[in-house]
Amino acid sequence: MKPPVLASLRSLFTDRLQENIPLAGYTSARIGGPADALLVVRSAEELAGAVTALWNEDLPFVLLGGGSNVLVSDQGVRGLVVINRARGVTVEERATPPGMRAESGATLNDVAQRAARAGLTGLEWAATVPGTLGGAVYGNAGAFGGDMASSLVSVELLHRKDGRQTWPALRMDYDYRTSVLKRSHAPAVILSARLALEPGDPQAIQEKMNGFSTARRQTQPPGASLGSMFKNPTGDFAGRLIEAAGLKGTRIGNAEISPAHANFFVNHGETRAADIQALIELARKTVAEKSGIHLELEIELIGEW
Repeated sequence: MKPPVLASLRSLFTDRLQENIPLAGYTSARIGGPADALLVVRSAEELAGAVTALWNEDLPFVLLGGGSNVLVSDQGVRGLVVINRARGVTVEERATPPGMRAESGATLNDVAQRAARAGLTGLEWAATVPGTLGGAVYGNAGAFGGDMASSLVSVELLHRKDGRQTWPALRMDYDYRTSVLKRSHAPAVILSARLALEPGDPQAIQEKMNGFSTARRQTQPPGASLGSMFKNPTGDFAGRLIEAAGLKGTRIGNAEISPAHANFFVNHGETRAADIQALIELARKTVAEKSGIHLELEIELIGEW
C-alpha cells in the first residue's frame, strides 16, 4: 500500500485500524495472506459510515463477512479489508407477513435459530449454510430446496452513486446462486435485509433444522473448506462430474478434493491458496476433457493472483 493511502486510512479510522493482519483467520477455509490494513465494523450504521468515508476519499476496499465462498491469495490484499460484524437481528412477529430484519453481518445460522425460537418457519435451510446474511442476499445462497430468493422481502443497501436505498426483492433479479448485484459488480454494500416467514410450531421447525444438519454432516466433509467450489451445471452436479473425472481424494500439498464430496476442497492444515487454485484448474481441465462441461466457480477469488 502506498504511504499516502495508509496515512489517509489512519486519519479516517485512527486506533480502529489494524495493519498487516493475516486473513486466514477471517475465512472459513483458514487460508489467505495478509491485508495491508483491516477494519472491523459492528453495526449497519458503522458499516455505512465507513464505506461512505472510503468512497468520499476514493479509497478502495474489500468487504468480508463470514469469509465463506472466498479464496484469499497467498499474497493477501493490498489495501483495506473491512470485516462486517453488523449482527443485529429483530423478530417482527406481528408484521404482515411476520418476518425478521437482520443486519448483513448476522450469520445465517443465528438468523435461522432466532426464527425457530420465535416459531417462524421458512429459514430452516439456512441453519446449515455457513456465512452471513449479506453474502447470502448477494449470492442467493440456498440449500435443501430453499434459497434467499424465496425468503427476501427487501434489502437496504448503500450505493456509491445513488446513496442509501431500499430495494424490493424483485429488483435483485435472482437466478441460481447470483443476483444483479453480483453479476454487475455494482458499487453497493448491503446493510440489512427483511425476510418474510410464516408462523409454525417451534418444535417441528427445530426438528426440520436438525434433520438438515444431519444430512449435511452425512454428505459433506468436516474441517476447513470454502463451501461448494463450483456451481452445479444445468441438469447435473459439479461434485458428480469431478468424481466421474476420477479426482475424488486428489491432493496438492495439504489441499484435497474431498473423498466425501468432490465439490468441496478441504484444507488439511497450512494449506496455500496456490494449492487450492491448482486443484481448481485441474478439476476444470479434467472435467472439460472428459465431459465437455466447463465448470463455473461459485467462490470468489480475492487479493493478488
